[in-house]
Amino acid sequence: MLPARDAELVQIADAATADAARRAGAWLKCAPGCTQCCVGVFAISQLDAVRLRQGLVALAATDPARAEVVQQRAWSAVERLRSSFPGDAGTGILDEETDGFEDFANNEPCPVLDPATGLCELYAARPMTCRVFGPPLRTPEGLGVCELCFEGATADEIAACEMHLEADALEASLNEEAEQAAGVQGNTIVAWALAR
Repeated sequence: MLPARDAELVQIADAATADAARRAGAWLKCAPGCTQCCVGVFAISQLDAVRLRQGLVALAATDPARAEVVQQRAWSAVERLRSSFPGDAGTGILDEETDGFEDFANNEPCPVLDPATGLCELYAARPMTCRVFGPPLRTPEGLGVCELCFEGATADEIAACEMHLEADALEASLNEEAEQAAGVQGNTIVAWALAR
C-alpha cells in the first residue's frame, strides 16, 4: 500500500510542475505524444514502484486487456534486460554505482508507454521523475532541462522558469515507509516494478 501522504507528495510535485510550465510558456515543448523522455531506463524509488503497481491494479479494474498488455511489455523488458542488469536481476534492485549503469538500456522504451498512441498507460501513477521532467530543475550538476525545450532561451530566461520543488524530506520519508512495508531497499526501474 502507498503511504497515506503520497497524494500530498504527488500534489506538491504536480503543482510545482504546473507553475514552472506556466512560466516557461512556449519554451516547454512537452505534450501528449512526445516520448523522448520515455525511452531509456532510469532509477525509480520503491515509493514510485508501489504507486505504479497500484496504478496497474486500477487499470486492470477498468480495462483488463490494456493492463495485461502493459504487464506483458514489462515482463518482456525484464527478459531482454536481465543479462545486463546493473544490480540484482532477481530483485530488480539497481547498483547505480556500477560501471555500465549510465549506458544501461538507453534505447529501451518504458513498458508503460503505449507505442501506438505515445501516451503513458499509467499517467496518474507515474514516477516522480516523470512528473517533474521538462521544466528546469536544479540538480547537483546544475540546472537541467529537456534538450527539446528552451531552444533559443538565455540562461537567465531558463533560470526564471526553474521549478521549485520543496518536497525532498517528504519524499524521502515516504520512500522509507514504502521500503519498510515492502521489505525491500534501493532503487529499481519501471519494468522490474511492474513485472512482480
